[in-house]
Amino acid sequence: MSISVGVVGSGSWGTALAVMLSKKGYNVNLWSWLEDESKRLAETRENIELLPGIIIPSNVTCTWDLEKCISNVDIVVTAVPSHAVRSTARKLKDLVQKDQVIVNVSKGLEESTLMRLSEVISEEIPHAKIAVMSGPSHAEEVARDIPTTNVVASKEREIAELVQDVFMNPKFRVYTNPDIIGVELGGSLKNVIALAAGICDGLAFGDNTKAALMTRGIAEIARLGVTMGAKLETFAGLSGIGDLIVTCTSMHSRNRRAGILIGKGKSLEEALQEVHMVVEGVNTTRAAYRLAQKHNVEMPIVNEAYHVLFEQKNPKVAVVDLMMRSKTHEMEEVVIEKYNW
Repeated sequence: MSISVGVVGSGSWGTALAVMLSKKGYNVNLWSWLEDESKRLAETRENIELLPGIIIPSNVTCTWDLEKCISNVDIVVTAVPSHAVRSTARKLKDLVQKDQVIVNVSKGLEESTLMRLSEVISEEIPHAKIAVMSGPSHAEEVARDIPTTNVVASKEREIAELVQDVFMNPKFRVYTNPDIIGVELGGSLKNVIALAAGICDGLAFGDNTKAALMTRGIAEIARLGVTMGAKLETFAGLSGIGDLIVTCTSMHSRNRRAGILIGKGKSLEEALQEVHMVVEGVNTTRAAYRLAQKHNVEMPIVNEAYHVLFEQKNPKVAVVDLMMRSKTHEMEEVVIEKYNW
């Protein structure tokens, strides 16, 4: 398959995917929003700060010219932080051709509108063919060819299968899923739970606590997701429980690392300064909190995370409040009724 790819965003994930795709033999353009950064990547062939030790192959062209990055490519990968998706899409609007496919790999929600990122891109580039890719995939491991699985979703099956063919290799397996809503919500909302998991680690709680948090966390994510039109089964898959597990348990996770610092007593601002990278779960917590209210969905972990992050609530008090909520059953009402309880 003769394919060329333009990767928009030279952070750790964009760089890792550019390296991975180039190893498959594709010609890849890698765009940085800063000219100095682009020149540094081109000269050193290494993203020293984010992916030290990973050599950027010669068939990756580093550029800060957006038009050059996506001109005449088949696939446009958008890998910018969620807060920059709309502004980047606006720049791409007159550059993207109707036959090009946009694959968004950013995870998050637009805080001001509560829109999913594919909705943001579609609003700015109405003619775009869009797919999203998500799953348990730390850039640090993908760049080192550690076996990884992801899922790609699109409204059109042919687009999802094309992206699957382009990205799949012996170390990176890709599944398809028609549920673009569920795939995006799972990939974004898990960051909120990962922040909470990090806070629990910072408080020196144990495995019992984290297991409970993750289990009830995926229940909250699925509850909101189904209300918004997603399929329940998606949250049992790679972009749901899979991504949640890796983000809540790994030190590669910026969200978990920020949470640990907060659990140890640092303010949100201090934690973000120390992590020194984008922590998507912070803005997503605000958006998730508002989405829960908008759709009248009960999300106690999200609520407590919001109070800790933005209202300076003591994390220990938040845990007690979660533990002492009114008694209830584990399964949803529809399942309980099925068993005639």
